[in-house]
Amino acid sequence: MKTEELRYLQRLAELYPTIGKASTEIINLQSILNLPKGTEHFLSDIHGEYEAFSHVLRNGSGAVRKKIDDVFGHTLSNSDKRSLATLVYYPKEKIAYVKKKESDMQNWYKITLYRLIEVCKTTASKYTRSKVRKALPSDYAYVIEELITEKAEVLDKEAYYDSIVDTIIDIGRAENFIIALAELIQRLVVDHLHVLGDIYDRGPGPHFIMDRLMDYHSLDIQWGNHDVVWMGAAVGQAACMATVIRNSIRYGNLDILEDGYGINMMPLAAFAMEVYGDDPCQVFEVHGNPSNYNALEKELSRKMHKAISIIQFKLEGVLAKEHPDFHMENRCVLEGIDPEKGTVQLPDGSVHNLLDTHFPTIDWEHPYELTDREKEVVERLSSAFRNCEKLQNHMQLLLDKGGLYKTYNGNLLFHGSIPLNEDGTLKEVEIYGETCKGKALYDKLEAYVRKAFFTVDEKEKKASQDILWYIWAGPNSPLYGKDKMTTFERYFIADKETHKEKKNAYYHLWEKEEVVNRMLEEFGLDPEEGHIINGHVPVHQLEGENPVKCDGKVIVIDGGFCEAYRNVTGIAGYTLVYSSYGLSLTAHEPFTSAEDAVETERDIVSNRVAVRYNPRRALVGDTDNGKALKERIQELKQLLDAYRKGVIKEKK
Repeated sequence: MKTEELRYLQRLAELYPTIGKASTEIINLQSILNLPKGTEHFLSDIHGEYEAFSHVLRNGSGAVRKKIDDVFGHTLSNSDKRSLATLVYYPKEKIAYVKKKESDMQNWYKITLYRLIEVCKTTASKYTRSKVRKALPSDYAYVIEELITEKAEVLDKEAYYDSIVDTIIDIGRAENFIIALAELIQRLVVDHLHVLGDIYDRGPGPHFIMDRLMDYHSLDIQWGNHDVVWMGAAVGQAACMATVIRNSIRYGNLDILEDGYGINMMPLAAFAMEVYGDDPCQVFEVHGNPSNYNALEKELSRKMHKAISIIQFKLEGVLAKEHPDFHMENRCVLEGIDPEKGTVQLPDGSVHNLLDTHFPTIDWEHPYELTDREKEVVERLSSAFRNCEKLQNHMQLLLDKGGLYKTYNGNLLFHGSIPLNEDGTLKEVEIYGETCKGKALYDKLEAYVRKAFFTVDEKEKKASQDILWYIWAGPNSPLYGKDKMTTFERYFIADKETHKEKKNAYYHLWEKEEVVNRMLEEFGLDPEEGHIINGHVPVHQLEGENPVKCDGKVIVIDGGFCEAYRNVTGIAGYTLVYSSYGLSLTAHEPFTSAEDAVETERDIVSNRVAVRYNPRRALVGDTDNGKALKERIQELKQLLDAYRKGVIKEKK
């Protein structure tokens, strides 16, 4: 036996010090391999829509309702099934609603408890007792375990369970117990959650979404470009910070910064009133739905919007010139402005009239230089972002659970795209003098993201933080995937031709099987079995676009959680469920409110389409975790052999 192998087995023997313990673990692991594969739930492009996100999380994109159908079949009416599903989603609200209408609550409690117990039994059956035990709420763990575990030694099972349920009702704990069971079902129906990026921007509640994810039992996150720009803001990268503030103002969501994260916007507000006090700033109207804004607040928002936008354009111009390898020189737009004619010459040579010609903070000899007051605003805001504990905790979650891509159970997950040439080959991208493509490009950029937070070398930190801005909007960024971000043009130029952003070749080559196979192989996956799952680009269902590409090998699940996209998508988001039976895509209707969902018992799952059925039910042994368990079993068998041959001594 090699020295390294013996050393490893000696370390393993510290965990399993006897033949008996090693043997028991082998039996346990072998039994887990034969359980059904846990259900994976995929969401993308949530964009701050917390209410809709919360509902989809509660219903598991239809997984809860399917479990209820499996348990009760035709023994319950569709109406009763809908009512039970709504109870699982919103137990507290549903109980309060039922109380107003139900005359015999004791009977309702009893019927409901029995139904929830049956759903719990079926839901828990695909997990080991140990895993279920860890998921049980502490207050009721023992009682729930008794109710969902078959007890062969009890002769009169009906009387035994009746006595437990009757006692729960008699002592006034029925409501709490129903809530505990409903939340347990939600917890067990989905084994693992994948969030494929863009948690932030546009919607009003990304901080609530992050709070919810902080407590989620099992998840991974693939960063979106909107997440990365917030990560840049959190480390004090000025252009990223200005972008985050501008987006928040543009969509009427300053509350996210001020109330959600406690970041004081007074420095910007005071500066905006001082510099743009007499400027109507009509081009900078807020686009969201700030219905609670009065006229003065709307006016202040426009002025703040313009102030931070000009600061952003200056900061971006400096970055583009500092980093010619970013190939973002088309963002150096301020130097093309002719203040006397009121026109701008874009980098492509075209000249256009400006919709707004008032630029009191721009020195036309040095158009990208911040004024002293602008520098002061940037410094104060940067300090607030860097020292916001809640924001830093949320960014830490993105770092701990996230990355630019993930391979999981044979599927490749990422937010945006893989940069490709027009012929379908992987595009070579230069990052600080080093050329890389495909997986290597993703790995290189992810390393820079992490260095932006953790490196102590000041030069390396500056370079890494600047890369965050590149990932947000760079032409070869795998998270952006377009030739330019035409923010300036959308504000200042009426001609919509200048607003166009050309997509990377990935987005018209994803129907070509040989191209898709090559991308899967690049990331070490089997092209015959694997899938690419990504978001970022809304699927225009109204125009007949299909989210399933290349005969099911590519699945796009950005269908428009964000309300701003629904006029082009026609729906309120796609989600994906990967259960032991196969992959199914779910389209959602717009979510109204929890109150409406409870009262009407209306779900937002509008359509489910099978992307792939498994020829046989997938087991844990078929998964990545199963492969790891098989390796551990082999290692434990080697340990057993070492014990029996006397190479390693038992420690009883």
